[in-house]
Amino acid sequence: MAAWHLRGNVLPDGEVADLWIDGDRISTSPVAGATTLCESGWITPGLVDAHCHVGIRFGGGGEDVDGLLAQAETERDRGVLLIRDAGSPVDNRIVDQRRDLPRIVRAGRHIAAPKRYIRGLPVDVDDERDLPAEVVRQAHAGDGWVKLVGDWIDRSVGDLAPLWSDDVLADAIAAAHEVGARVTAHVFGEAALPGLLDAGIDCIEHGTGLTEETIAMMVERDIALVPTLVNIATFLDIADSATRFPVYAAHMRDLHRRRYATIATAHESGVRIYAGTDAGGSIRHGRIADEVAELTRAGLSPHDALGAACWNARPWLGHRNLDDGAPADLVIFPDDPRSGPAVLGAPSMVILRGSVVSTQDLGADSPRI
Repeated sequence: MAAWHLRGNVLPDGEVADLWIDGDRISTSPVAGATTLCESGWITPGLVDAHCHVGIRFGGGGEDVDGLLAQAETERDRGVLLIRDAGSPVDNRIVDQRRDLPRIVRAGRHIAAPKRYIRGLPVDVDDERDLPAEVVRQAHAGDGWVKLVGDWIDRSVGDLAPLWSDDVLADAIAAAHEVGARVTAHVFGEAALPGLLDAGIDCIEHGTGLTEETIAMMVERDIALVPTLVNIATFLDIADSATRFPVYAAHMRDLHRRRYATIATAHESGVRIYAGTDAGGSIRHGRIADEVAELTRAGLSPHDALGAACWNARPWLGHRNLDDGAPADLVIFPDDPRSGPAVLGAPSMVILRGSVVSTQDLGADSPRI
């Protein structure tokens, strides 16, 4: 493999520094014979989408192989080199066979009760007493994560409601932890949160129903939050389509109305927040820059919002940043990517596993894998 040299403002510190790539590894010491790829610009570790679905077709249903590979390519070209796949109905491990596609940390399939989630996506557990066993199965199918559906509309009550009993949740999450997996859950509303948090869950997805009490529980237990604010923007459309369930529709509109205030309170209280787009289904891939912008609207500083999609999220998922000897997964921008989505959404060069896998406006002779 080629040896490369890069010079630029290296985030998170932002100081001008030199980096070298020796094979597929970062070196902070000079590498003989290295070719200079850039002499200015801004360099970040590979971006992270911590809630992404490689394998769910836009509009719904499982994606075919060509489609899911295209999804991974779209993420890569936006600088996303590490994905936590938060549930997929299809086997997407073919992505691992291509060195030019992002690394994926999987959560197996969604786990839900019958008719309590999007048709075709989850594994349905008919008897909730079987939830611990299913959690263990999905833990073995994934890469250290399990994804529960924590709440969804219950048509018998006409509103969001929890799927699982508190004691069953405690047993299921304990079973996951026993096999070395962490557990996260889809939660829109308020009612499911106390049971999930008390049960020892590791992360909450969406979290629009967080209150001061449940935020305090998250802080005390160091439970992470992935708000997926670009997905929360769809709540108004969901409400408009739910004319048969007026209480549910009003609830979704209220959760949407106070979304920024909810996330701001969580952030200010000390909840660890990571960026995820919920791409797949109703959200198109390649929108990590939009999610970072949404986090700034919710009160995170531009630095913290980008960190939620980069240098803070990577170690949370067990991956390194740009330290000596780390895998050479990095992104180069012409300007400071903290300045907004116009810059963050258009990296000039993407390097994955030590190879240049994507370039923008650098000419036909640009180095490329």
